[in-house]
Amino acid sequence: MKRTLLLVLAGLIASAIGAAERPQRGYYVYVCAESDDTVHKLRFGPSGFEVVKTIAVGAFPADIEGPHGVNVSPDGKYWFLSMAHGTPFGTVNKFDTVNDEWLADVTVGMFPATMSISPATGLLYVVNFDLHGDMKPSSISVVETATMIEVERIDVGIMPHGSRINANGTRLYSVNMMSDSLIELDTFTFEVARTLSLVDDTEGDALLTRMSAKAKPTWATPPTAEGKVYVAGNGDNIIYEVDVDSWKITNKLDAGDGMGPYNLDVTSTGKLLVATYKSGAHVGFWDLATGQELARVKTTRRIPHGVAISDDDRYAFVTLEGVGGEPGTVEVYDLATRERVDAADVGKQAGGIIFWKGEP
Repeated sequence: MKRTLLLVLAGLIASAIGAAERPQRGYYVYVCAESDDTVHKLRFGPSGFEVVKTIAVGAFPADIEGPHGVNVSPDGKYWFLSMAHGTPFGTVNKFDTVNDEWLADVTVGMFPATMSISPATGLLYVVNFDLHGDMKPSSISVVETATMIEVERIDVGIMPHGSRINANGTRLYSVNMMSDSLIELDTFTFEVARTLSLVDDTEGDALLTRMSAKAKPTWATPPTAEGKVYVAGNGDNIIYEVDVDSWKITNKLDAGDGMGPYNLDVTSTGKLLVATYKSGAHVGFWDLATGQELARVKTTRRIPHGVAISDDDRYAFVTLEGVGGEPGTVEVYDLATRERVDAADVGKQAGGIIFWKGEP
């Protein structure tokens, strides 16, 4: 009898702890499943973490078109999706966030990946990663989102990948994976304003056209209030801190051998950075004031990919691609405790992720 009572009490305590970890309002994210041609809308709330809608995407059901990057308009009314595997070029698709209905698309460059939207102009900046053929300088497409027309294509370095825009929408920061460089793009003039080598003193156009694969940067964050951009060095296991005023590297956060930092996100306060370690199957949490890693958590599946932080800095949502026939997974981490509090399976090769909204 005592044993039964103890087991019941243990179950009640565990349930209470689980309920305490759940928020009192809902948080929504969009997640791409690249090998399933689906996008999932998920909600984390009082009832837990669940997929509320699965949206089939792509124009050719017999082909895997590869939804790769996803982003939401500043007003929250639309979401945009890059389809990476088009022939010969990729596309960007526009959907509404109420019914998740497809509205329009536009052809951009080869293998479009990450996207950022300027709150100043409403223009969408699409990085054309270009995995096809010989490695050569690629581009960033500029799309007018009301009409879904490509208005400009800007030459940048070799294999541009992760890009994010500053708070007022005037500058875009993007990395060139196989040029070992970070660029600053003027979103009004459509010109590369500055370039920075992560590995040596190379400058100017030579920095964009040369082949260099030491750091292999895969991601750049928006600048913090202190004017710091953080860059993931997937090749050398370094997270670079770049001061946008001096345009110099001011710190190097060592993730450790074999970790392969891939995607990054920073809280709105600029105090905490969350990094996915794609090679090491962990998530890292960094105190940016001290440059110290506060915690490192092993993921439930292999190949962590994207990360998105909620609007109130309470949670981080992390995608895991999985391997072989495994489904993709999205994990939720409490940023106060740096602990995983929930997870949900989605389609295969979960990658691109964006936070949509928190309920009032």
